[in-house]
Amino acid sequence: MIEFYKYQGTGNDFILIDNRSATFAGDKIAFAQKWCERRFGIGSDGVIFLEDHPELDFYMDFYNPDGSQSFCGNGSRCVSAFARFLGMDKEELSFEAIDGKHVAVFTPEGVKIKMGDVQSVGKIGDDLFIDTGSPHYISYRSNNDNREIVAYGRKIRYSENYREAGTNVNLVEETGNDSIRVETYERGVENETFACGTGATACGLSFGLLKGLDRGPVIVDVKGGRLKIHFQRHGDSFTEVWLEGPATYVFKGKIDA
Repeated sequence: MIEFYKYQGTGNDFILIDNRSATFAGDKIAFAQKWCERRFGIGSDGVIFLEDHPELDFYMDFYNPDGSQSFCGNGSRCVSAFARFLGMDKEELSFEAIDGKHVAVFTPEGVKIKMGDVQSVGKIGDDLFIDTGSPHYISYRSNNDNREIVAYGRKIRYSENYREAGTNVNLVEETGNDSIRVETYERGVENETFACGTGATACGLSFGLLKGLDRGPVIVDVKGGRLKIHFQRHGDSFTEVWLEGPATYVFKGKIDA
């Protein structure tokens, strides 16, 4: 029997497993494909195995519902909250993920994750492409824009340019001088999710670039709640990029895996 915990961050939900003692030694890809399924499994946007790390507080081993791997911003906030629940009771945690080292800081609003610097922004006509640990195609809505995120997301994700490696797709609407609303189609999930941390980050940076903001935060409203993107902009590049938002325990259980 494997004990699991369910956490969610602005509606992005994850199965979390404390695997520091190698309790789970099976096929992680098959596990994610089975248990992320919402009708026949537990249901989630991904599985995270919290593993030992020789130097940092832990290693985050993340799997999408289709078994693929990438960095997950909201997942990193949830696994950091989980680590604190497990006894890593520090104001700041350090961990490694598939894209490198990250830092988590606990704030009154939840968990704040240090993201990687962004060195460049790709431009595709009026649209943008930004990699924030996962690749994101970003398109801004105009007046009377009736694009539906799943249909549009699939069109871009399976287009010739992105079919092989895949990309996440975001539709963005400006809602204020420092705020946007974002809808995201996630590769690996192959559907819209209630939130995407790397997507919110990419969209927040894109808004900073388009509006000429020297620094954040940019408020990002998603289907599952609200996130804050902090940054310092240097032309078309960004440093001190942080993703902040809630990370909440939902329930725990045991499964025969």
